[in-house]
Amino acid sequence: MSVQIVDFAVAPTDIDGLFVVTPKQVTDERGTIRELFRRSAFESAGVALAPFGQINVTETRLGAIRGLHAESMTKLVSVAAGSAYGAYVDLRPESATRGASVTVVLRPGVQVLVPSGVANGFQATSDACQYVYCFDAEWQPGMAGQACSPLDAGVDWPIAVDPDDPMQVSVKDRSAPSLADVLANHSEETT
Repeated sequence: MSVQIVDFAVAPTDIDGLFVVTPKQVTDERGTIRELFRRSAFESAGVALAPFGQINVTETRLGAIRGLHAESMTKLVSVAAGSAYGAYVDLRPESATRGASVTVVLRPGVQVLVPSGVANGFQATSDACQYVYCFDAEWQPGMAGQACSPLDAGVDWPIAVDPDDPMQVSVKDRSAPSLADVLANHSEETT
């Protein structure tokens, strides 16, 4: 087998500042090396990022949903293992794309750069999905931001959702305001 190289690429979406990122990947007989992050690649693509303040990995069961949360921080998200259906909704009060939503099938080698104020959520489409979050600020309880319920944000989740099953959707997430209510309210709340 010859060495296969996938070059770094950044593609814009229908949400201003939200990008689908393909990190550099090198595959040979032994497997694949994927760059999780290379600052110079983002800078060469014209995307400036603050240093990361926190990195989390969640392991999520098949069919479970996390989010939609729009804290006041930029996030670079991906999956390290498994797959997920990512959903992103622009909740920024002054954004030209306010209310727009984008979905992305996430697998290793696909990342999404989520700007501050854009809601991030996902549904695990494989068991033991390992979702990676790189934050440019440390998460704090009650930090500024918004959230909307993943159950009425217009997202067509690929796996049927039982809204009363806490193994699929947390009480906090299903109790968040509807997207319509968030868009009608222009103030920034805490998540």
